[in-house]
This record gives sequence, C-alpha cells and structure tokens, in this order.
Amino acid sequence: MADNSFSDGVPSDSVEAAKNASNTEKLTDQVMQNPRVLAALQERLDNVPHTPSSYIETLPKAVKRRINALKQLQVRCAHIEAKFYEEVHDLERKYAALYQPLFDKRREFISGDVEPTDAESEWHSESEEEERLAGDVKNKVVITEKEAATAEEPNPKGIPEFWFTIFRNVDMLSELVQEYDEPILKHLQDIKVKFSDPGQPMSFVLEFHFEPNDYFTNSVLTKTYKMKSEPDKADPFSFEGPEIVDCDGCTIDWKKGKNVTVKTIKKKQKHKGRGTVRTITKQVPNESFFNFFNPLKASGDGESLDEDSEFTLASDFEIGHFFRERIVPRAVLYFTGEAIEDDDNFEEGEEGEEEELEGDEEGEDEEDADINPKV
Repeated sequence: MADNSFSDGVPSDSVEAAKNASNTEKLTDQVMQNPRVLAALQERLDNVPHTPSSYIETLPKAVKRRINALKQLQVRCAHIEAKFYEEVHDLERKYAALYQPLFDKRREFISGDVEPTDAESEWHSESEEEERLAGDVKNKVVITEKEAATAEEPNPKGIPEFWFTIFRNVDMLSELVQEYDEPILKHLQDIKVKFSDPGQPMSFVLEFHFEPNDYFTNSVLTKTYKMKSEPDKADPFSFEGPEIVDCDGCTIDWKKGKNVTVKTIKKKQKHKGRGTVRTITKQVPNESFFNFFNPLKASGDGESLDEDSEFTLASDFEIGHFFRERIVPRAVLYFTGEAIEDDDNFEEGEEGEEEELEGDEEGEDEEDADINPKV
C-alpha cells in the first residue's frame, strides 16, 4: 500500500495548511472589501477612548518641559487667587457693618419693640395695583371691607414665629427639625452672622438669639465655621476659592428634663448568678435640630473620615453656608416664600435648558446618521 503522507517531497499536512491559509486570506480580503464591515470597524475605532493624558504621553520631552512650566505658572495663579479671596473676605466684613443697622431694625420690627412708621410700612404689591385700577366703586367696597376686617383683627406684637416659619418653609432646615424642637424654635428672635476680625484666621460665626424660655438658659447659641483660602500643597489645582474646613458648636445649658438632644431608655438586665432582673435607665442620643450645635469634627490627625461622616460634615458645611449667604441676608423673602419660589424657578430653568440641549444633541445625531449611516 502506497504511503500518501508525502507528495513530491512535501508533507501532506503542510500542503493542507497552505491551502487553508490561502483560503483564509481570500476570505479576509472579501470581508474587508464589504463597506458595512469597514463602517463597523471604523465605529469601533472611533469609540476607543483618547484621554488627554494619553495624548500628553506622546509629546516630545521638550514640549512636556514647557507644559511643566505652565503648571508652575498655574500654581502661582492659584496663590494670587487665594489672596484675592482674602481681600473679598475683608470687603465682606466692611459691608457687614453697613448691613447691620438694617438688620437691627429688622429685629426690632419682628420682636415688636419698635413699630414701623407709615412710610416704612408702605409697599405696593401687584394685587394692590390691580385693585386701584379696577374703579372707584370697587375701591370703596374694598376699603370698607378692609376697615371692617381691621377693626375685628387681633394685633399681636411684632411678627410672631418669624424665624420658626422660615425653618418650616426651607426644606434643608425643616428636615432637621423634630416635633419636639418646634416649641423651642418659636422662641428664636434673630440670627446674625459675624465675620472674623482683621488679622485673624478666616471664619464666620452664626449667632442664634433666643428670648427667655423653659428649655435652656443661654440667650445666644453659636456655631463657628473655620475657613481656608489657600491652595492645597498636595493638589493646588483643585483650589476654587475659600472653603469651610471645620466647625465648632457651643454648650447648651439645658434646664432639667428639657434636653431634646438625648432620650432616656429603660433596659432590663439579668444577673448571671442569681438570675434576678433589674431595670436600668440610660441616656442615648436623640435626633434634634439642636445637634447642630454639637457638630462632628473634621479629622485633624491625618486620618480620613468614613463615608457617612464625610457626608454628615459636608451637609453641615452646606447648611452653615446657606444661613450665611441666603437665610440671614434675605430673611423676609424666605418668610413669605418668595425666595423659595425664585430658587425653584431657577432650578427648573436649568433643567429645562439641559433637556432642550439634550434634544438638540439627539437631533444632530439623527442628521449625522442620515449622512453617514452606521452598521
């Protein structure tokens, strides 16, 4: 029987392999000539991420050297920006002194210590303007009704529950307030912002002024927010202006049995040897707005906080900033709800722009698809 493993001195396996390779090459050529396949491959290549860092790595050393020089300039810019914000803080302090007489008068009107004059209390709203234009007959009826209503209306002192109403109106604050906090907050008379003195580390203090009450003896509760306006040595490019880095509260001198930040629980304990049972009482932390004055401390020993603590601290900083920038300067508008409506409208406007932008982008994609169909 003849041996077919060799043909003209070439092993049959090698011949078969050569034929397969030739067939594969022909098949590859045919596939690569298919425009749909080429389009699919091009799409995959287009989707390969090209990051800025990967581009920088391809640059010549001389160019990288110049980029490093630009980074040094950027660090110097960050330090100049820090000085700018320090001067802004000085300017805030200057203008705070100009605002304060107006805020003092606001407190007098709220507390009822001073009654505003007719000129001070004059304010023409849109509804009043519409009434004026409605005609003399209607005005006479309205005036008569107002006079009758005024004669029957009670005349409380000042503006009752002014600051407490703001707490209820603002979601960020109302979420912190428990039912048992409400009677205490009704005694809140004023909130002030005090900036750090010249030459002192940058900070601000929130002062909560209370009238005498049955809950604590303090007339003022304070919260100090410490700030930093300098680039981080480890990450100077992250600098975006002053930031709150820590805060300190104050000790609340609660009257006996009135501390709402703790609650008393009873727990039964069984003696291991005798089997007797006794009931003990202990105090545990309780949710309350007044925990605001006993804040979590930022870690100062180089150890990082856990995720929950980081979130709690960031929320605390956000609330402090909101009191300083929005609540205190525009208190009456948060009392009436006008500032809240403005905030809501601004947020809705932003969302609308994003949705419209997304729609435009989708339209552009469709047009591109018509011009350059993809597999």
